[in-house]
Amino acid sequence: MKRVLVTGSNGLLGQKITQQILRRPEVELIATSRGANKYPVEEGYIYETMDILDKDQVANVLQRYRPDAVIHTAAITNVDICHTDRQACWETNVDATDNLISLCEKMGIHFIYVSTDFVFDGLNGPYKEDDLANPVSYYGESKLAAENLTKHMKGRWTIIRTILVYGILNDMSRSNIVLWAKGALEAGKPINVVNDQWRMPTLAEDLADACLLAVKHGAVGTFHISGKDMMSVAELVKRVAAFWNLDAGLMKEVSSDSLGQEAKRPKKTGFILDKAMTELQYQPHSFEEGLALVRQQLSEGIGTRN
Repeated sequence: MKRVLVTGSNGLLGQKITQQILRRPEVELIATSRGANKYPVEEGYIYETMDILDKDQVANVLQRYRPDAVIHTAAITNVDICHTDRQACWETNVDATDNLISLCEKMGIHFIYVSTDFVFDGLNGPYKEDDLANPVSYYGESKLAAENLTKHMKGRWTIIRTILVYGILNDMSRSNIVLWAKGALEAGKPINVVNDQWRMPTLAEDLADACLLAVKHGAVGTFHISGKDMMSVAELVKRVAAFWNLDAGLMKEVSSDSLGQEAKRPKKTGFILDKAMTELQYQPHSFEEGLALVRQQLSEGIGTRN
């Protein structure tokens, strides 16, 4: 049995990892996050309150449980917050990661770091794992800095980059592009959507599966994990509208520049998934298959407490 510790277990990815581990009797879970546990099932795993900024607390939890692997999902991922509050961004995304890496080195723990397509400038997407990183935002800079720390650790490490994660939970601290688009269109609200950014949106369940595949295979190196479909953000919203029979006419297509966002976004990212599919046996859902899973979860009452 492998013991896996997850940081940020209250987040979308963290809760999906919890869900998947509870279906795998060969994996023992130590879920950690700030504050109270948000996952609706309390049996079958251990939950520990852990603030990744508290070095003593992090050291105590890791020393107590000595996991075989740490999946580090906790981060500040809001691009604009990272742009304006750079100190908090760096402390959370880089300094806390550096501390975790040091502890994993000392204890011989496999460290799995969840990163982002925003380490790329968006000029030459879709990208392979060894393409040159060149972030255009402070968020991207912070994630790349943490990647570089990860690559230089002594021991087993994995970097999993992903793109525009979507999915649904009962208790979500923040929304995502699919839920935002569905909710706004259902409410009859006109929305502005950029038509000059291209992404490959990732179902949260697929990303969780990839993290656990990295543990299972003892994978070392960088892996690109996303959905299989490339689309503009405007097309994404149109496909959400079509799937739920909503009025796409409420959407106004705009350019990125017209939004006046201070933090820059890469124009076209996307990933070439061959390495992950070959070495991890990663098999992503199509976008419509992902939406179907979200619809099924909604029909089961998931997300009704949002």
